Amino acid sequence: MEKPLTSKENLHKFDTLVAIIAKLRGPEGCPWDKEQTHRSLRENLISEAYEVLAALDDGAKDKLCEELGDLLLQIMLHSQIAKDDGEFQIDNVIRSINEKLIHRHPHIFGNSKVKDSKEVMHNWEELKKEERDEGVSILEGVPKEMPALAYAREISRRAVRVGFEWESLEGVLDKLVEEIREIKETASREEKEQEYGDLLFTLVNVARWEGIDAEAALRSANKKFYKRFSHMEELCRQRGINFSKLSYKEKDDLWEEAKKGVA
Repeated sequence: MEKPLTSKENLHKFDTLVAIIAKLRGPEGCPWDKEQTHRSLRENLISEAYEVLAALDDGAKDKLCEELGDLLLQIMLHSQIAKDDGEFQIDNVIRSINEKLIHRHPHIFGNSKVKDSKEVMHNWEELKKEERDEGVSILEGVPKEMPALAYAREISRRAVRVGFEWESLEGVLDKLVEEIREIKETASREEKEQEYGDLLFTLVNVARWEGIDAEAALRSANKKFYKRFSHMEELCRQRGINFSKLSYKEKDDLWEEAKKGVA
């Protein structure tokens, strides 16, 4: 006798997840799940992706496992919605990525030879070029909805794959100095905004040269500022001090104290 979906013996199986999602979206399923569309789930998908990033940043392995499951749920829901609408189903999603991985790794699944990861990335871009329609930019596939820093990193990485790159880190740093100088020299707000954008883009490339993810680095800095500023507020509460009425010097001293108290 076949055991029910909810039995412990079935909970580790991928087919069980497929069946659960189908049941939730079925005639006798959950009212909320049945109402969802590709569009209504957009924010959920983005939110769950950020939850995964947060778990990665925190190094929380158990949390990462849970958040990857939540992200997978979003993929499964979109796949079931597509199946309900006669578009495609999860089998097509899996087949598509399997075909893509095999095609883009001929040095693993074929007879090609590569000497290092740089050659792998170069070949990857050449194979992607074969898949694109004639005249389509290599930057076209980067989602414009990405956070600006992550988008800047990705389009610069793609440009690098076809040889558009500084010769050395010193060249990028010289460009950084140039952009800072231009911000100082510009007068209008519009010009300053443009130059500020150029400065951020150059900083992203400096980070790329150093092997740093600018988006992750800024998230880390935001988290650190949040903790230290909150610590300052707590110190003020403990001491009966109105933070907003402190002088600049007093606030700066309090900040230095918070830096020592919070890593």
